[in-house]
Amino acid sequence: AVVSTQSGHYGRGVSINMFDFLNPEIQFNFPLPEPQENEYKESAWGIEKFGEPIKPLTIPRANIGDDDVKLDVIFCGVCHSDVAAGTNEVPGVLGRYPCVAGHELAGKVREIGKNVTDLKVGDKAGIGCFVDSCFDCPMCSSGQENYCFKHATGTYNGMKTNGHIKGNLDIHTFGGYSNTYVCHQRFVFKLPDDMPLEKAGPLFCAGITMFEPLYNHGALEGKKMNIGIAGIGGLGTMGIKLANKMGHTVTAISSSERKREMAMSKGAHNYVATSDSESVNGNMASLNLIIDTIPVHHNIKPYLSMLAPGGTLVFIGMVVKPYEVGMADLVPQKKITSSGVGGSRVTKQMIKFCYENEVYSDIDIVTADKLNEIWAKLQKEGNASSTRYVLDIKASTK
Repeated sequence: AVVSTQSGHYGRGVSINMFDFLNPEIQFNFPLPEPQENEYKESAWGIEKFGEPIKPLTIPRANIGDDDVKLDVIFCGVCHSDVAAGTNEVPGVLGRYPCVAGHELAGKVREIGKNVTDLKVGDKAGIGCFVDSCFDCPMCSSGQENYCFKHATGTYNGMKTNGHIKGNLDIHTFGGYSNTYVCHQRFVFKLPDDMPLEKAGPLFCAGITMFEPLYNHGALEGKKMNIGIAGIGGLGTMGIKLANKMGHTVTAISSSERKREMAMSKGAHNYVATSDSESVNGNMASLNLIIDTIPVHHNIKPYLSMLAPGGTLVFIGMVVKPYEVGMADLVPQKKITSSGVGGSRVTKQMIKFCYENEVYSDIDIVTADKLNEIWAKLQKEGNASSTRYVLDIKASTK
């Protein structure tokens, strides 16, 4: 079912059951309003209504406030999450249209508010998956805005409920497939002057998603570890590169032998094919940490068997279906946890580490006229390839 309304964001003024936002069979088409007095018109690429292709759109952007930064977006990574939102593959708040995706922004600062302290006009900078949070809860206070108790606002299709986003509050956020972006300085990160901007964008998704669990589970504390990376796609290859540069022995884990050569070329020292029992048994109780990036339900017993005593399995892939785990699978002292992107504190450390160690995703630069083709490919194949597509905004506007 498609719900269309001319009454404003989230069905304001009409009767809509908010639980409908959790139903993947319902999509919400909202009108694309003209800019208010505190907004300006901006060019973008997005889906105006559910089921339509990506096309050029004109969207409203907020004028900057005292604490805001306006970023000239030069490159924006294309993530599988963009496709999931645009095609309504994921239930919940993602099914909102118009949908302008993109949460891997890299560019240069065009304008700053009077209270902005860490950035100046002309600086290279980037924006990641979130552009607002409450700032007050324990998570926000510790620089982990991604786990905000009141829910962080997504860079696109986000609800403007935290009070730091200016402009029309009756529309959801529009993402980085656009010429400019305006948000609070807390979510705009300074980049080194000579960091290649075309490679910077994916750091705010693949980079921080893999850096965060490595950081949180001791990979930067100086003790050498045996680390497994499960799922050798865009996230997995980034995880291999990071764990290798952190000085650890890296084991790539995949379902078959098909990705062995690619994994080894990215920095893996060992390779396990979970379809081969001998391969799994040969690595039993050997890994201190396994980061599982696989986005679909799968048998995790082989992974638990490869954990060393006291080892940890970290889930990155957003799998809805529950896993069945017996107590015996967790003996001795094995742990299962999860991780989701990263907050401002760790993002700054990730940028520094990746710059100093030249760790970047493999990229393929594309223009906006190829977005529908790229999305179709990502929808079919997911992030199985090591390549991350990067949208060249300036080339797309010529």
